[in-house]
Amino acid sequence: MRFDELTAKFHARIRRSVPMREHTTFRIGGPALGFFEPESFEELSDVLNTAHELDVPVFIMGNGSNLLVSDNGIKALVIKIGESLSEINIDGSIVTSGAGALLSNVARQSIASGLMGLELISGIPGTIGGALAMNAGSYGAQIGDFVVSVKGIKNGKLIECDIRDGDFGYRTSSFGAPEFIVCEATLELKPDDGGAVGRMTETSRLRREKQPLAYPSAGSVFKRPEGHFAGALIDNAGLKGFQIGGAQVSELHAGFIVNKGGATCSDVLNLIYHIQKTVFDKFGVMLETEVKYIGG
Repeated sequence: MRFDELTAKFHARIRRSVPMREHTTFRIGGPALGFFEPESFEELSDVLNTAHELDVPVFIMGNGSNLLVSDNGIKALVIKIGESLSEINIDGSIVTSGAGALLSNVARQSIASGLMGLELISGIPGTIGGALAMNAGSYGAQIGDFVVSVKGIKNGKLIECDIRDGDFGYRTSSFGAPEFIVCEATLELKPDDGGAVGRMTETSRLRREKQPLAYPSAGSVFKRPEGHFAGALIDNAGLKGFQIGGAQVSELHAGFIVNKGGATCSDVLNLIYHIQKTVFDKFGVMLETEVKYIGG
């Protein structure tokens, strides 16, 4: 690994030993080997190709809202696709968004332009790129319902592809890093029926009432098991409020683990394992994590 050569090429814009707790909504995580925020898609492609040539491992992230990073950090160059790659353009019913744009911003701008569709997922605290990678969804809607084409980097080249059947599944898609790195997404929405603002307002109200927004978290920890709801299983197992170190099963919504203060990655992992074992022992259901664990 020739990390020094990589940093030299990009004129020290690659920062060393950046604490990942500063870049995740969980506020957990040790240092990254390097941290870089590209200012253009061309620069993103350049740093990816150079890192590959120099044998430097890479990790791609967006808003850090679905990540649990090891206390030991990430022994890789972390590339954050953020504000510099967040341009949003709306032409009629077609919305084109850079991967770094927050989903909430895309939803608000589309509604302001007389469109509807994204209001039910407007509260998801992630970027468009991250949302596509995991087909983020809430309240019965998912981002994949609206995407018609995606631009991204695959095998070192910038490509554009139309959506095909099977590209999006439940909390999964064909557009996840490192195989595919989303740069831009094109969505097709419908004209507002007059109720988009009301639905977004109601979704926001429900989120404030039912989700533990007062503490750092990574959103829903577990995928919904077939025929069940993860939060209900955890609650019925008597685990609401259960705590290991600084990590707690939310007292407001059992599907969330919150950082009550000073939680480590180990605290969260141990709590996840305890939840999985308890729920399986009581109900025979093995909960699968939705949160992505990175590092080691």
